[in-house]
Amino acid sequence: MKDAAQPDLIVIGAGVVGLSAAIAAQARGLLVTVLDREGPAAGASAGNAGAFAFTDILPLASPGILKKAPKWLLDPLGPLTVPPAYAAQIAPWMFRFWRACSPKRVAHSTAAQTAMMDLSKAELEPFLAATGTLPMLRKEGNLQVYESEAELKASLPGWKARAEHGIEFRHLDASAMREIQPGLAPRFAHGTFTPGWYSIADPKLYTLALADHFGARGGAIERAEIVALRPVEGGIDLTAADGKTRRARHVVLAAGAFSHRIARTLGERIPLETERGYNTTLPSNAFDLRTQVTFGGHGFVVTRLSTGIRVGGAVELGGLKLPPNFRRAEAMLKKAQTFLPGLKSEGGVQWMGFRPSLPDSLPAIGRARATPHVIYAFGHGHLGLTQSAGTARLVADLLTGQRPAIDIQSFSPQRF
Repeated sequence: MKDAAQPDLIVIGAGVVGLSAAIAAQARGLLVTVLDREGPAAGASAGNAGAFAFTDILPLASPGILKKAPKWLLDPLGPLTVPPAYAAQIAPWMFRFWRACSPKRVAHSTAAQTAMMDLSKAELEPFLAATGTLPMLRKEGNLQVYESEAELKASLPGWKARAEHGIEFRHLDASAMREIQPGLAPRFAHGTFTPGWYSIADPKLYTLALADHFGARGGAIERAEIVALRPVEGGIDLTAADGKTRRARHVVLAAGAFSHRIARTLGERIPLETERGYNTTLPSNAFDLRTQVTFGGHGFVVTRLSTGIRVGGAVELGGLKLPPNFRRAEAMLKKAQTFLPGLKSEGGVQWMGFRPSLPDSLPAIGRARATPHVIYAFGHGHLGLTQSAGTARLVADLLTGQRPAIDIQSFSPQRF
C-alpha cells in the first residue's frame, strides 16, 4: 500500500487548471494531493467570465493591439492600463510583449494557440462527463458587436485568420444581430456571431464541483502556501510558508499568478505578469441575456451565469500587491448600462482577480529546467478555464511518460 504521507504527485494550485490536472493524473492511477494557499476556487477560477473561448486563437500581443494601446493607456479606466506605480516594474515584460507583436511571432503564437484550443475543445466534453459536470455546459455562442462599419472592417483580418483555422462565424447586420440578442443600443450597427463559443453555468461552482469529484475518489486537498521547491533524490521537497515540508515524486506547479515566485526557487526566472481583471455580478433578472456579448472596442463582456449577469473584463497590468481599483468595475458597468439600455444595475457584487499572463499570450507547459520531477502548468492569461482540460491532458501525458497529445515546444517554460 502506498504511503499517503508521500503522494506520487502534489499539485500546487486548486484553481481550475490545477484541479483539472490533478483529476487527469488521478484517472491514470496516481496518488495525488492538491495544495493551495486559500483552498479551491479562491482566485481567478471563481470570478472569470465563464467562457470556453475556443475561437479566441489570436494572441493579445499583436500589431493591432500596438495601434490601440497608446489611446487605451491614456485612459486609467479603459480596456488596457498600467498604474503609474507599477510602470517601472513591468517595463521588461512590456518590452517582451512588444517583441511578441511582430507578424512572424504572432503567426507562430496563433498556430500554437490553435492547436491548444483544438485539443482543449476535444478534451472538454469527455472531461465534463467523467467528472459529472456535463450538465453545467452551455452552448449559447458569443456576439461581438461593433459601433461602426470601420470597426467591423478593422476586425476582418482577425476573422480571416480564424476562417483559415476552420472556425465558424457569421457577420450580421443590425436586424440579424438583434434577433440573437434583443435590447442592444442602436449605436451597434454590426456584429459577428461565433456559435462555437461555449460557457459554463458558473465558474466557481464548476471548480468546486471538480474539487468534490477529486476528493470523492481519494484525492486530498489541503491549505498550504508553498514558497520553495528543492530537488531531492527521486523527487521534490516542498517548503510551506509555515516552515513545514512535504515530499512527492512529482510536482505540478499550477499556482496561477503566483507560480513564477515558486519557480524562482528552482533557479528559473519566468516573465509572468498579472492581468488584473474586474467585474460586477448582477442578479439574474438584471437583463434578458441570451448569449455572451463582447464589446471588443471597450474591452469587456457581459455573460449570463446560473448565478447572475456578469459584466467584466479589461486588462490592468498592476501586479499582485497594489490595492484594487474598483472604479474600473464601475466604469464597465456604467458603459454596459448605456450599451444595454434595459440593464438593471442594482444589487451588484464587485470582484477583482489575478490572471497569470506571459508576454506572447501562450501558457508555460513543460518540465522545469532544474528537474524533470516538476511540471509547469501556468500562464494561461484569460484562457485558464478554456484550456484547462487540454492542459490537464498534456500534464497527465508528461507525468506518465506518454508523448504529449500535441507538440508542446511552443509552450516551453524556457522559451524566454
